[in-house]
Amino acid sequence: MIQRRRAREISIGNIKIGADNPISVQSMCNTDTRDIKKTSAQIKELSDAGCEIVRLAVLNPEAADSIKELVKLSPVPLVADIHFDYRLAIQCINNGISALRLNPGNIGKIEHTQSVVKLAKQQNIPIRIGVNAGSLEKDLQQKDCPLSDKMVESALHHIKILEDMDFGLIKVSLKSSDVYTTIEAYRKIAKIIDYPLHVGLTEAGTMRGGLIKSSIGIGTLLAEGIGDTIRVSLTEDPVEEVYAGYDILKSLNLRKRGVNFVSCPTCGRTQIDLITLAKKVEERFKNLDRDITIAVMGCPVNGPGEAKNADYGIAGAIGEGYIFKKGEIIARVPEDKLLEKFEEIILNDI
Repeated sequence: MIQRRRAREISIGNIKIGADNPISVQSMCNTDTRDIKKTSAQIKELSDAGCEIVRLAVLNPEAADSIKELVKLSPVPLVADIHFDYRLAIQCINNGISALRLNPGNIGKIEHTQSVVKLAKQQNIPIRIGVNAGSLEKDLQQKDCPLSDKMVESALHHIKILEDMDFGLIKVSLKSSDVYTTIEAYRKIAKIIDYPLHVGLTEAGTMRGGLIKSSIGIGTLLAEGIGDTIRVSLTEDPVEEVYAGYDILKSLNLRKRGVNFVSCPTCGRTQIDLITLAKKVEERFKNLDRDITIAVMGCPVNGPGEAKNADYGIAGAIGEGYIFKKGEIIARVPEDKLLEKFEEIILNDI
């Protein structure tokens, strides 16, 4: 059983982060925040997929102005991602944003940072200090030490700015596109601070490469008990980030949301079109929020055993398949009817 690092608790809207709270799954809209219709539609898509916190890029006053309406329409808490212009942060707080992502050091004058922090403190708005390896301060870039150390030093510098203002509603992230650098940075800072940690890799890549890198990086940290909220950053539809996040958490038994899907690799023993069938079953039930295991297995070697251990399962044979329910064979169905019958059985039960 994973022993989680004990972090102090903060709240982003109605989502509690840290302490013993479930590790939450986040994503970020890729729409123009000024486009309220498209952005609110994507927020809903993300929420429907299970996303619990959504971040929005706020590049200008028009985007900050849209926050007011987006907050009203959103089923989940929203975080404003802000750089450089402190006035955008103030505008977003006044428009009802649940949290900010910014680095105090790039806001500029200390009085600007103080204005943001004072208002955030009054309204209990958490601030995520988000350190990215690719955008470190110039003096840190030139230091002769590991990149992970530079990232930790940057985070601690920004944290101190907030702490000096008696502000403690802090969440921290230290992201790199390199897996090992990311892991080392989080390991180091986890021993120094007790603030909740938002875990992920940045610029992880497209679906295949990004999933592999994120699964190794995020999964390693979570297995060590490090991480209170996660985002799987992919060059892909943000909804896929949400599914990936839950899959990582489910693989470590840290969250139970949604179906646990099991399927075997193909081999020369398989006598049905297993790849097509498995993909269709997974797609059909990916939004089913039930703590059940569904197995699609290709042949009689391991298939019946794995399918028998699932809540619902298929074990392939020659041009047909056996459908199992909690260890009992309940149907023998020709291959072309397998998916239809399998769906019918599960949907009738639920």
